[in-house]
Amino acid sequence: MKVVISPDSFKGSLTATQAAFEIAEGIKEIDSSIETVLLPVADGGEGTLEPLIISTNGKTIHVEVHDPIGRLIQVEYGVLGDGETCVIEMAKASGLTLLQENEKNPLIASTFGTGELILQALDHGYRKFVVGLGGSATNDGGTGMLQALGMKFLNKDGLEIKPGAEGLKDLVEIDLSDFDIRIQESHFILACDVDNPFVGTNGATAIFGPQKGVTPDLVDKLDQNLLNLANRIEDLTGISLHSQPGSGAAGGLGGAFLAFFPSELKPGIEVVMNAIDFLQQIEGADIIITGEGKSDLQTLSGKAPIGIANAAKTKDIPVILLSGFIEQASISALSSYFYKLASVADGTISQEDSIQNAAHYLRIRTKEMMGSILGK
Repeated sequence: MKVVISPDSFKGSLTATQAAFEIAEGIKEIDSSIETVLLPVADGGEGTLEPLIISTNGKTIHVEVHDPIGRLIQVEYGVLGDGETCVIEMAKASGLTLLQENEKNPLIASTFGTGELILQALDHGYRKFVVGLGGSATNDGGTGMLQALGMKFLNKDGLEIKPGAEGLKDLVEIDLSDFDIRIQESHFILACDVDNPFVGTNGATAIFGPQKGVTPDLVDKLDQNLLNLANRIEDLTGISLHSQPGSGAAGGLGGAFLAFFPSELKPGIEVVMNAIDFLQQIEGADIIITGEGKSDLQTLSGKAPIGIANAAKTKDIPVILLSGFIEQASISALSSYFYKLASVADGTISQEDSIQNAAHYLRIRTKEMMGSILGK
C-alpha cells in the first residue's frame, strides 16, 4: 500500500513538514510495510518555503535583510530542486510573526526586506521566481520592496517619502529611472490565496489592516494613502490596481508586483502543487492524507486540502482529511470532497490540548484512523 501524506501546516503548533512526519510515524506504527511519501504543502502564505524546498530536494540560501521596522535579521530564500527557480516567502522578511504585539506599526512597517531578498537572488543569477504572498506586517502597497530595487517615491519637494503606509500621503511622483532592469528579464509567479482589491471596503487596509495594528480610526486614512498610490501608479503605467482582484494581498504588495513586474497571480496551493510536480508524485497512491490546523467552510475556498482533493479526484485516489479541528457545521460540505474526515480535537481532547500537544495526538489519531481502514 502506498500512502501520500500531504498536509498544510497546523498553525500555532506544527509546520507542514512536522505534521507529515507525525502522520507517517503513526502509519508505520500500525503497519511498517506501508510505503509513505511525504509531500508537505502550503497555500502561499507563511510557511510556503519549507515544503517546496523539501519536496523538490532544493536548498536554502541565508542572507541579511531588514525586517518590517528596519532591524537587520538573518533570513533565507529557497531554490527548488531544478536549480533555477527561486522561492521568496515575503513573510520571512516582512511578516507579522517577526514583530511583538507592541511592535506592530502599519504606519512605518515596510516591505523593504522583501525587495532585498529579491535583489540578492537577482545578484545570484536567478530569474524565475515563486513568491508567497501572505502573513505580512505591512500596508505600504509594496513601495518598500520597490525602493529596495531602485524605484523612488518622491514628495512635492523631490525628496523620498518616509517608509510605510503613512508616508504614502505625501507621494506626488514615482521615479522609475533606477529601477533594476533585471526585473524585466525575470518572471514571477505569485502564490496567493486571497482576491481582495487594492483599496475600498474589501481592500488591503479594511480587511487585513486590523491584524497588523490598524485601528478603526486609521482605516480610512491609510486606505486613502493607498488610493493615492494607486492613482499615481495608474497615471504612470495606465494600470488600475484600485479594484483588481489580488492586488490587495500582503498589504498591497500583490499590486506592486502586478503593476511593475512580469508576473501572474495564481492560487497558492496550485502554485505549490505545480512546483513539486504533485500529480506525478501521487501516481500509484492508494490513499492521500491531507490536513490543516482548522478545517471549516473557508477550506472550500482554495485552501490546501481542497486543492489536494481536486487533484486526487482526477486520478480517482481517495483523500482523507485529518485536521487539528473540524468545525461541526462544515462536516456535511467537506464530506462531499473527502473519503473520510478525522479531527484531532474530537470531544475527548480539547482544542487547546490538541494544539499544545499536537504531535502526540496527531500520531495517535492517525493510528486510530488507519487502524479502522485496515481493520486492525
